Amino acid sequence: MSSTFHAGTDANYLRQGGSDTTRAFEAALGALEGGTALGFASGMAAIAAVIEGVPVGSVVVAPEMCYAGTSMLLDEQERLGRITVRRREISDSASVLDALSEDPAPALLWIESPTNPMMGIADLPVLIEAAHAVGALAAVDSTWNSPMVVRPIDYGADLVVHSATKYLAGHSDVLMGALICRTAEVWTAMKARRDLAGGVPGTLETFMTLRGMRTLAIRMDRAQANADELAKRLDAHPAVTKVLYAGLPDDPGHERVTRLHDGYGAMISFLVRDQEAADALCGRVKLITHATSLGGVESLIERRARYAVDAANGTPDCLLRFSVGIEDVEDLWEDLRQALTD
Repeated sequence: MSSTFHAGTDANYLRQGGSDTTRAFEAALGALEGGTALGFASGMAAIAAVIEGVPVGSVVVAPEMCYAGTSMLLDEQERLGRITVRRREISDSASVLDALSEDPAPALLWIESPTNPMMGIADLPVLIEAAHAVGALAAVDSTWNSPMVVRPIDYGADLVVHSATKYLAGHSDVLMGALICRTAEVWTAMKARRDLAGGVPGTLETFMTLRGMRTLAIRMDRAQANADELAKRLDAHPAVTKVLYAGLPDDPGHERVTRLHDGYGAMISFLVRDQEAADALCGRVKLITHATSLGGVESLIERRARYAVDAANGTPDCLLRFSVGIEDVEDLWEDLRQALTD
């Protein structure tokens, strides 16, 4: 774990931008995603490397609804006069294609799928092909999926983004991010941005994420099975007004996810009567933790519109975002059932 080496060695931590542990993590994640990976100190460091790496004056096409950190970064880059952002509903392919075809041509298409927290599903091959047709890079934030659910590079994505804090590490005890690049040219550019901006991850964080990835497939199988069952039960509960989960046959994204993904994920959003009912549910849960974040072995729930950026982007004030963990499904349902009772 030392960051200092004898002069002259090719293994210099600062020269190569990471340790042998970092490179082991990158090799493993690259193999899972089908590209060449780079570890970052956080998910936001990885996101910033891509968005802040476009030339000044560029146009970026991005989702109307997305992760709050990404949304705020896009807004700040636009406020500084560095970029122009064209926001579209990412699940509306026609609208995104229109944005890509406008002059001036965009430099970057930023895709989040499913969108956070409204669960919009992008038609990845259609949007990525259209981005390439106008000379834009296509980046996909696939944090909510993990490579166990979808591999965007298989559909031509130039970059895949992960907050490795979430499903990859899986135990809510790491702060780390990652990029996976389809080409050596993009990898070289992103590595330079990471190293120059000080975004290299620590050795301990990288080790813990790599260790967590050893159980990724098992964790995702269990969490997705739990989410599938809980979504069905929530959908039938009289206190729930709407469930957003692509695994439900009547969900707008069901056909697209079935066609493009290898699973429906372990994130559920659902709506209750009003803000008061949503806050009350968060206060009543016992096994499920009322907290931000997602993708760990424990289940978490929160009302996302309590954050100003989510509310401003249109998140309903009665929406609850539910990260389903790997606990016993009957225990989880009993906790939800009692919390939904007025």
